[in-house]
Amino acid sequence: MTIRYSLYDGPEGPLLLAVDAEGALVRLHFAHTGDAIGDDWVRDDAALADVARQLDEYFAGARTDFDLAVRLDGTPFQVQVWEQLRLIPYGETISYGELARRVDRPEAARAVGSANGQNPVAIVVPCHRVIGADGSLTGFGGGLEWKQRLLDLERPQRTLLDA
Repeated sequence: MTIRYSLYDGPEGPLLLAVDAEGALVRLHFAHTGDAIGDDWVRDDAALADVARQLDEYFAGARTDFDLAVRLDGTPFQVQVWEQLRLIPYGETISYGELARRVDRPEAARAVGSANGQNPVAIVVPCHRVIGADGSLTGFGGGLEWKQRLLDLERPQRTLLDA
């Protein structure tokens, strides 16, 4: 299977984007983490143009949902966790314990955290929206600076009418 990839210039550093032969997004990683580009991958910026456009809109604050085909490959448990991540609304956060409850494994917060950390499609599958039970920022593949930036971007902005 041919994987096509591109590098996207994100606000906190480069992102590695990859789609499968059907055009489904299979990777969105922080390129500085050393995520390997497969030997058989083909650079094809045009194949990732829609992903890049939607990321541009997201980072500009003009997009709150992604309209992209995504293929999540992992264990059944990982895929279950990743699908639950996709249900966390823009601008909201939950704890690892809450995520464990949502996958009917309330005792498995650590396992959920591990699955969260293996998310192959960051941002689009919003693993950054999971935080510590005390509200602290905890592990994130792109680093805590990226996580904070994403949460700040999604934080509702108060207007003078709200005051």
